[in-house]
Amino acid sequence: MSETQQHQQPTRLKLKSIIGFSGTVPQGLLRHPAGTHRLYPLGSNVVIQDLATGQQEFLQGHTNLITCLAISKSGRYIASGQVTHMGFQADIILWDFETRRAIKHLSLHKVKVEALAFSPNDLYLASLGGEDDNSVIVWDLERGTAICGAPASKDSAGVTLCLTYLNNDDLTFVTGGHSTLRVWEVQVAARKVKPTDCQMGTIKRIVKCITLDNNDEFMYCGTSTGDLLKVAVATRLFKLSGPPKERDNFSLGIVSCALTWDAQSIVVGAGDGHVATLSLPGLKVTHRTKLDGRVTSLCPVSEHHLLASTSQSNIYSIDLRSMHADRLVAWHYSPVNDIAFPPESAQVFATASDMDIRIWGAASAQEYLRIRLPNLEAKCIMFKQDGSSLISGWTDGKIRAFGPQSGRLQYEIHDAHKKCVTALAVTDMDARDGSYRIISGGEDGQVRIWRISRHAQTLENAMKEHKGTVTSIKIRRNNLECVSSSSDGSCILWDLVRHVRNQVLFAPSFFKAVCYYPEENQLLTSGTDRKIAYWEAYDGSLIREIEASQSDAINGLDMARDGTRFVIGGSDKLVKMYRYEEGDVTHVGVGHSTEILKVKIAPDQRTIVSVSSDGAVFQWEWPADEPVGPAPGNIVDAGHE
Repeated sequence: MSETQQHQQPTRLKLKSIIGFSGTVPQGLLRHPAGTHRLYPLGSNVVIQDLATGQQEFLQGHTNLITCLAISKSGRYIASGQVTHMGFQADIILWDFETRRAIKHLSLHKVKVEALAFSPNDLYLASLGGEDDNSVIVWDLERGTAICGAPASKDSAGVTLCLTYLNNDDLTFVTGGHSTLRVWEVQVAARKVKPTDCQMGTIKRIVKCITLDNNDEFMYCGTSTGDLLKVAVATRLFKLSGPPKERDNFSLGIVSCALTWDAQSIVVGAGDGHVATLSLPGLKVTHRTKLDGRVTSLCPVSEHHLLASTSQSNIYSIDLRSMHADRLVAWHYSPVNDIAFPPESAQVFATASDMDIRIWGAASAQEYLRIRLPNLEAKCIMFKQDGSSLISGWTDGKIRAFGPQSGRLQYEIHDAHKKCVTALAVTDMDARDGSYRIISGGEDGQVRIWRISRHAQTLENAMKEHKGTVTSIKIRRNNLECVSSSSDGSCILWDLVRHVRNQVLFAPSFFKAVCYYPEENQLLTSGTDRKIAYWEAYDGSLIREIEASQSDAINGLDMARDGTRFVIGGSDKLVKMYRYEEGDVTHVGVGHSTEILKVKIAPDQRTIVSVSSDGAVFQWEWPADEPVGPAPGNIVDAGHE
């Protein structure tokens, strides 16, 4: 039976913190002119971070990924543009920085907004559409309406990629792209914008970024060839190309550039991670350093310091005198596959991703530890019951255990599964000899039981009944039974003493997650059929089904300790909280911009953590009007009685 849950409108979950940063957005890292805040995009949110306290605020309003971000010279306005589906209009949202509210939604560009720039006196906003739109539009900020628009480039030229306003003129801006470099003059009274092509002679380049000197005399254009072009703004004539020697050109092109505060040199960021200073006016390379990932943003903060962000979601502080780079923050830049809390502690949690496992402080949202294994991907993680080991499953078929404080490898089990280790669960420790068991599931469909003692890791049994990848394993509190879910549409309850199947559940779905009700007489499953199913653990019969999503798979599922609530997350990008008995949605968390892969409720039941395929880690506050379960310290654990 399918039940509807629209009794009343669900309330919004409150965002506590976001761990993440869309490092691929060109010039996405900005500093407020007052020097008090840092701004950056994450998916469909704009994050405003107070530099003094580290406190985050969020601007939510976009329906898809943010592609560009700009802040006005006075710091009063913020503008952000997004991408959308083919054939639809992409929004630009104009925000008021003081109130953190959206002032206007500006919609004329199709599919994607490529770049945004404010005029120096906050009068106008220039916007550039993506390759499906290829138009330039000038907006009146006071009225929130478009003044004029024009095609961004001639038909003979290619796509326009970047747009920059002059520093001292509200009526002139420049654009650059594939074989195009133009200076635009806005004629407000005539409601026209007039372009003039720069005379480049025989030089043909793809311009990736443009910056201007303080007097608007010259513009400096970074190209995909790896050189910097100097062009006179007034005469529209090409002057110089640098570095002087071709061997000094930057590999993978110059993707970002910025003028230093003293205007004596220009800093460029390259596609291969190099950051270099070029002296003016000769454009000779004076210093260089190397960062991880493509350098997408450069943001001068003082005379000798600069912030740089890369495509691998790292933010660096660079001293321009010595070119020494300090990594300030490093977030996930690829899908986060799993989350784990230590038993009885909500102060830290671990995340598993491509090439690394990271441990985060829940309150500070800061990275405490990173365990990095190049060219491998961590698919699942689990803490040992006493918290002394972080056990992980990897794409090379090995199970590895690390010290959660030192990050040192404690042991590894070779060939734990033929392909990839996709699910893990850990039993309580044996009171006699301190040994414990790991139940692992793999891409080969096997469920294996490993006995872990102080000096050895031995295989107790391998149970092969699943035909597809094992997606989740949960163990009962008495350590005598476990349940495994699989993408073959079955969930199997295993006897961990006799190593045989006790019960099996079938559904026309790729099961993604399974969990026990606290009393362990019922099971909850979720998967690609968009339903949450309640099952009887004793005989495997279906009790009820809830249609939990209109269109997409449900990937993450977690049950509160008191059994009154459960939380789900899936490809519809929403975190939903349900009441278990009534089966209705009480709260919804909106913020993720790509599919949610896992959700977890903290052991103290005060936060919900959700992770998504863009590398974002969201922490949500447990609603104040919902009951909070017993404090972790008061729960008697089977292994620690």
